[in-house]
Amino acid sequence: MSSPSTSKPAILSVDDDPGVSRAVVRDLRRRYGAEYRILRAESGPQALEVLREMKLRGQPVAILIADFRMPGMDGIEFLEQAMDLDPYARRVLLTAYADTNAAIDAINVVDLDHYLLKPWDPPEEKLYPVLDSLLDAWRSSEHRPVHGTKVIGNRWSPRSSQVREFLARNQLPYRWFLADEPEGARLLEAAGADPRRCPVVITEGGQALVQPSDGELAASVGLSTEPAGDFYDLIVVGGGPAGLGAAVYGASEGLRTVLVERTATGGQAGQSSRIENYLGFPDGLSGAQLADRARRQAAKFGAEVVTTREVVGLEVNGSARTVRFADGGALSAHTVIIATGVDYRRHPATGVHEYTGRGVYYGSAMTEAAECAGHDVYIVGGANSAGQAAMFLSRNARTVHLVVRGDALEKSMSHYLIQQIAQVPNIRVHTETEVVAVDGDDHLDSLVLRDNRTGAEEKVPAERLFLFIGAAPQTDWLDGVVHRDPAGYVLAGPDLLVDGDRPKGWELPRPPHHLETSVPGVFVAGDVHAESAKRVASAVGEGAMAVMLVHRYLA
Repeated sequence: MSSPSTSKPAILSVDDDPGVSRAVVRDLRRRYGAEYRILRAESGPQALEVLREMKLRGQPVAILIADFRMPGMDGIEFLEQAMDLDPYARRVLLTAYADTNAAIDAINVVDLDHYLLKPWDPPEEKLYPVLDSLLDAWRSSEHRPVHGTKVIGNRWSPRSSQVREFLARNQLPYRWFLADEPEGARLLEAAGADPRRCPVVITEGGQALVQPSDGELAASVGLSTEPAGDFYDLIVVGGGPAGLGAAVYGASEGLRTVLVERTATGGQAGQSSRIENYLGFPDGLSGAQLADRARRQAAKFGAEVVTTREVVGLEVNGSARTVRFADGGALSAHTVIIATGVDYRRHPATGVHEYTGRGVYYGSAMTEAAECAGHDVYIVGGANSAGQAAMFLSRNARTVHLVVRGDALEKSMSHYLIQQIAQVPNIRVHTETEVVAVDGDDHLDSLVLRDNRTGAEEKVPAERLFLFIGAAPQTDWLDGVVHRDPAGYVLAGPDLLVDGDRPKGWELPRPPHHLETSVPGVFVAGDVHAESAKRVASAVGEGAMAVMLVHRYLA
């Protein structure tokens, strides 16, 4: 049996008689070998296995030629099962004259395209004209196999949503298939996967991952999940704009640098559909594009980027600074830059937790945008990320409702975004309004809005609710090691001084550098820094400045 290895369309011949099989393949290769892969199998089950592998790899099959009389599984049974895997391949039954009645009956059973009588000599008269016609019909079909990564799942599955978000944020293209639709069902059949155990991810190489973890996903698509060394000059914790800026400047200035990211580079900015006020990009760019360029730039200078590793602790070991991972591993360096950014705060409304991933999403506007076409969409938040999401979703949604607790957007959103929103007729801004409850069956179908001016509540239909409701630093892993303010933001530089006194435990003769924390050699940059500007440009700037201060510390 030939094994599929390239993406040329295939013609597959199935016959248990070696002599007949060799003769079919010989004639097929003579005419079609330059443009098509000619494959053969010696039984129906063997051929089905070839088709499953090709289906998973997204490799096209143009024609199936099956002998009628085969032990165990005859040609009609094979073509019937093959039709479930690849309904677009043209089907030909090879039969002796005595079996023509069975072949005619098969036209209705397996939607047979043609039957050929043995022998077919000369092929120029009895074989090639038939196959030429079938290949013309196959080429004119609009359907083509899908290459690359495929995700099969359920529309309202939280884990399916998380997997799609992980791939999208890591700039990994994929195609999304619903498990209860025909093509999704065919892919699950080819993978031998239970539809009740979705999501299933099929990699570009044809490997099927059932309910994979983020780490398994990362490893399967080529993301680095393990640092190459045990000790570095600089560890950057967090892959948002501040962390990426630090990685670029650290590596470009000769520091052996590793960036450790829990999920995907870009941080909250990476989920922004359009950033238009970043210096040097007058036409704007998406947060994902910015993150991808920065990641490639860091790699170009030699920085390592390690994903799906969660940092849960920081230790001081003499001159070394050690970060500990959730899986028990550890990594040490001379210096550390904390650039973990912030996460969206959890919304307190009744039902939000139950419907997260089933119509309620934190961020995720780009991943779910296609599902919003023709629907009313609600966004909670009054900062730039919410405004950018509203502009993006307004392209397809029937109406985008922007729900803002404050009395005006001007208090938290950039002026240029406010002007743009005012020009879009299907965006409606609801100020002094809150979402107080969400409800539905297996997914969100309604929410309750409260007008804070009057106290009146209104229940409205909604299938999608996107939450962009402020920031909360995830810094519990620094507890007892690095000084933080009451909200959890990391204090640094002058903010550590009380009446001119240095922080408790500080033993160096100098005061902390501007972005240096209460632990010498540990710095902070970006949104997790207390009193930071919460803008992409300032985060990148602090990342670069922190590297300059790392050099001072090392000197």
